[in-house]
Order: sequence, then structure tokens, then C-alpha cells
Amino acid sequence: MELRDIEIFLTLAEELHFRRTAERLHITQARVSQSIKKQERRIGGLLFDRSTRAVRLTPLGEQLHRELRAGYRQIMDGVESVSAVARGIAGVLTVGCMGPHPSVLVDAIELFQARHVSVELNHREIQPPAPLELLRSGEVDVALVWMPVREPDLTVGPVTHTSSMVLMVDVGHRYAARESICLEDLGECVIVAGRSIPPYMEEALNPFHTPTGRPIARGPAISTWHELLNMVATGRGVSAVAAEAALFYPWPGLAFVPIRDAPICRWALVWRTAAESPLIRAFSQAVADTGDLARHDVWARTGSPTTAEQ
Repeated sequence: MELRDIEIFLTLAEELHFRRTAERLHITQARVSQSIKKQERRIGGLLFDRSTRAVRLTPLGEQLHRELRAGYRQIMDGVESVSAVARGIAGVLTVGCMGPHPSVLVDAIELFQARHVSVELNHREIQPPAPLELLRSGEVDVALVWMPVREPDLTVGPVTHTSSMVLMVDVGHRYAARESICLEDLGECVIVAGRSIPPYMEEALNPFHTPTGRPIARGPAISTWHELLNMVATGRGVSAVAAEAALFYPWPGLAFVPIRDAPICRWALVWRTAAESPLIRAFSQAVADTGDLARHDVWARTGSPTTAEQ
């Protein structure tokens, strides 16, 4: 079976539509039909059930799809890896993430390193109270941060995942035992502030006013994530955080309460536009190529209460 025929089969198995498959591969619909018929003759059985209404894989087609998919990806990754070396994609790339978020990039990192064997990939931890600091200083090349980012000198890349929001409070707080709260309840709270967060980014997580316009008080400013945990655990303020924090930071003195009407938090790669390089573009492409992750619960393997983007 030729590589092109394998590509046609795998694409049709995804699209389940002859016209869309042809458009995606920039070939004619007749070419798609001819290729599938040739493969079916060679194998000796139908790979697709075809009707005027739908195209479906047969059990034989499902088996072939399972057998070919991994091998095809390995072949294409090998070709891309060698091509990258030929294009001079090599060097060191430093990626910045917050807390548990390197877990989100596992598949993308594996794909990137398979494609670009000459690249050394490093990791730095980003502090949520200063989400853009390491990017600005050049200590990281790419940062995974929450949206929005509207800095004129920064480029926003692919979305990696989404999170629902919870309010982090101390266990003695009056909201700690509630099943959920609403944004209006934040008018009765004091929010721990970050020292270096663009106001519009802070607003996305911890608004300055309730939906009815009441101001939400700000308390002491902190510089690191662990300072925030300690400040909240000792009852000196509260903070809205991504829901995965409840899974990865279950401190005895903390409680996490869902905010039922908070907008979903979106996370994406960001880099300095002036410093964009083939390395950064290649990493962004690897994240985009594993983008199915963003349409599923990225914490399903660990049971976190995050919400995935549809």
C-alpha cells in the first residue's frame, strides 16, 4: 500500500465524507474513491459502509485504522524530524508554565521532541502573580498563561485547554462549606492581589466589581504562588483560581468553592513577537497538532474538576 493511499484512508476515516476528504488533501473526489476501492480489492473486504446519507467504517476498516494510524504518525514524525535538522531547527527552547500545567503539554512535548531531536527543551516555573515577567526578561521563550493577553509586543499562539473557576478560601471562611458561590458573593471578600499582573488579566480571574457594580476589595499583594497559598490559608484574603488547583494543592487549611457563573478560563501559548524563531514556531505547531487535547478534559486521567473547551 502506497503512503498516499494510507493518507487517503486515514483522512477518510476521520472525515467520513468523500468530498471533505478530497478538499482536505487537495485531490479529486474520484481519486479518493479509486484509492479506497484499490485498498479494498487488495485487502479483500469492505473498509467503509457507504450510503446516500452516511459513510462509516466497517469492523475491518476500524481494525485497519487502528493498525495504520500509529505507524503513519511515526513515519511522518521521522520525516519531519530529519527535515527540521535540514532546515536548521536546533538549539535550546525554554518553556514557562504554572504549577501543574506542564501536564497539559506532555503530548505536544513528546511530538516536538520526536520531530526535533537536536533541540534541548528546558522548563521554568511561572509565578501566577507575575505571569509575564519571565517572558519579558527573556528567561523563557514561550509561556503558557491564561487569556486574555493583549500586549502589543506579544504573540498569542494556540489554546491548550480551558479551566473552570473556583474560589480558594481558608477552611474557616463563611463560604468554605458552600456547594458553590456566584460572582456577586465576591463583594463580601478581600482578594489577594498580584504584584505584576496586567489589570485586564487580573480582571479575567478576580474581577474588580461584582455584576451589580459593587467594588471587590483588594488585600495584600504577593509575588509567588506559595505566598498566595499561605495568605489564603491563614485567612488574610481569598482568590479565584483555576479549578485544577484544588487537585494539585490540597493544603489542610484551604477549601475550594466552585464559582458557578464565572467565565471559563482559556489558556494559550504566548511569546515575544520580536523573538519569534523557527524553534518557537515548531513548538507552537506541535501544540496545534495535538490540539484534540483542548477539546477534551485534560485532567481526566487525574480526576480534576476542570472544564474542557468544546
